Amino acid sequence: MSSVISRIREDLDAVMLRDPAARNQLEIFITYPGVHALWAHRVEHWLWKRKLKFIARILASRTRKSTGIEIHPGAVIGRRVVIDHGMGVVIGETSIIGDDVMIYHGVTLGGRTATKGKRHPTIENSVLLGAGCKILGNITIGANSTIGANQVVVNSVSKNTELEFNI
Repeated sequence: MSSVISRIREDLDAVMLRDPAARNQLEIFITYPGVHALWAHRVEHWLWKRKLKFIARILASRTRKSTGIEIHPGAVIGRRVVIDHGMGVVIGETSIIGDDVMIYHGVTLGGRTATKGKRHPTIENSVLLGAGCKILGNITIGANSTIGANQVVVNSVSKNTELEFNI
């Protein structure tokens, strides 16, 4: 039980660190849908790994309805991930997300094929995914990279890369 509480505190600390609008941990605990979606996903993923896939999918559907964030129960998500303004975030079944990743609203980690197997992206540690970006296919976004708002990425990106759209 203490590990669950320490993970909750770690999640709240991560939001406090990365979201300048966050005023206190109680507010985050009660009102942040990104945090709620990640907490629910941990339960759903636990069920998924234990072959209780139907129950996991039912719970994931309810989480999507209540938060506006769709995370497939099969997705693997690391620690201290923050989903800020999460409405419209979609994370596909075979997505893998590392630690300390920041995800803004409207991000899609989607597939490009209907074949079975790994078909969604891998996001390495300390990546920032800007609002509305689409990361599609079995590709890797390297550690410490930034993907700017509304970028569509279909090829792997090396670590420490910044993909920004400038006018």
